[in-house]
Amino acid sequence: MTAPAPTPSTESAPSKGRGGRWIAEWDPEDEGFWKESGEKVARRNLFFSVLSEHIGFSVWTLWSVMVLFMGPEYGLTPADKFFIVSMATLVGAVVRVPYTFAVARFGGRNWTVVAASLLLVPTIAAFVVMKPGTSFGTFLVCAMLAGVGGGNFASSMTNINSFFPLRKKGWALGLNAGGGNIGVPVVQLVGLAVIGASGGPRVLLGIYIPLVVVAAVLGALYMDNISSVKNDTGAAKEAVRDPHTWIMSFLYIGTFGSFIGYSFAFGLVLQTQFGRTPLQAAYVTFVGPLLGSLIRPVGGWLADRYGGARITLWNFVGMALATAVIVLASTQKSLPLFTTAFIVLFVLTGLGNGSTYRMIPAIFQAKAVAQGLSGEEAAAYGRRLSGASMGLIGAVGALGGLGINLAFRQSFLSVGSGTGAFVSFLAFYAACFAVTWAVYLRGSAARTRATAAAEAKPQLSYAEV
Repeated sequence: MTAPAPTPSTESAPSKGRGGRWIAEWDPEDEGFWKESGEKVARRNLFFSVLSEHIGFSVWTLWSVMVLFMGPEYGLTPADKFFIVSMATLVGAVVRVPYTFAVARFGGRNWTVVAASLLLVPTIAAFVVMKPGTSFGTFLVCAMLAGVGGGNFASSMTNINSFFPLRKKGWALGLNAGGGNIGVPVVQLVGLAVIGASGGPRVLLGIYIPLVVVAAVLGALYMDNISSVKNDTGAAKEAVRDPHTWIMSFLYIGTFGSFIGYSFAFGLVLQTQFGRTPLQAAYVTFVGPLLGSLIRPVGGWLADRYGGARITLWNFVGMALATAVIVLASTQKSLPLFTTAFIVLFVLTGLGNGSTYRMIPAIFQAKAVAQGLSGEEAAAYGRRLSGASMGLIGAVGALGGLGINLAFRQSFLSVGSGTGAFVSFLAFYAACFAVTWAVYLRGSAARTRATAAAEAKPQLSYAEV
């Protein structure tokens, strides 16, 4: 017997043949629906989505803390440690693609429970093997297992993208991502407390194993699935063919790739280049990711208000300037200047994360309007294409973290410092600035001037994206 379809303001009844809580009708673009009941349900799902994603990020970046515990008795070189964290980054990037499609296949709530439960595998595995004498290969496998935590971001963002109307997406996606990102500094803060208390890495793991269980249980109890969310293979193929998917992937490498790459590498760079002890490095390591995570929703809000392309453009200018200061500090071996500039760079990566991700649904909405669509039809097109592209953009962006850690590894092997890596990052941010300006600002303004007087049909304009 099939239960009647629930309204969003009530508890969701299961649909026939499907387990879990399902909402049959969901239209966030309808302002009456949104004010009456939709907003309450969306905010509840957002809260528990943030919790699960937060724990996922913490597990993904566990090894940025674990390597600080691994002294000479572990027999690992700095290059080995950079390679370990690189592999965690790689797996976290790759699994984002299947995690994106899992939301529609299993339901956002159901997959959140599964994804949270999977975090038990890397945490328990690391708890078992974390001791001197364990082989480098074993540590590498455990770090790769931790990469599943990186997939939580993609499924969470795809899920929350379906709950909120376009006018609220910048705020909602920024808060969802920022709350997840903050799992990075939190695990580093917990690691600092453990190191300060002379505890070992197993103490840190013992703290997170029960938290994983809590996230899975709360997701099962309080989240919902939306029946109308489907895997659209046509949309996926269209998104892959659309050049904006790859342009935004490139820009997201510059923002999120920098954030996650630096989050993994910051403590190791302080240890290797400036001779900091594990405790000294841990005192500073968490600050940058913390501020970068907290400011991510601000980036989304600014993009909502002023246009994501404009915020992203000037954010890359700031990132380039901060990186130039880091290069100067690195060559002069000035730890205070280096640390300050690095923290500023972290803040800017977080701001750019929010603004670039907000651009994605706005770009496809602008394409819908340019094709003559309007109202709910345009909104549906935007949701369809942006949802299909988000997983791919998130995965490619996360690969930037892999590139950063491999660049650091090579720089330390070649010249004994991270200076060479920072010079390459500076050049990349300059390229991101150029692409943002050329594609989303200069070209848009030129087209608008050329066609405003001549044509009455809608024009493709990204100036407010």
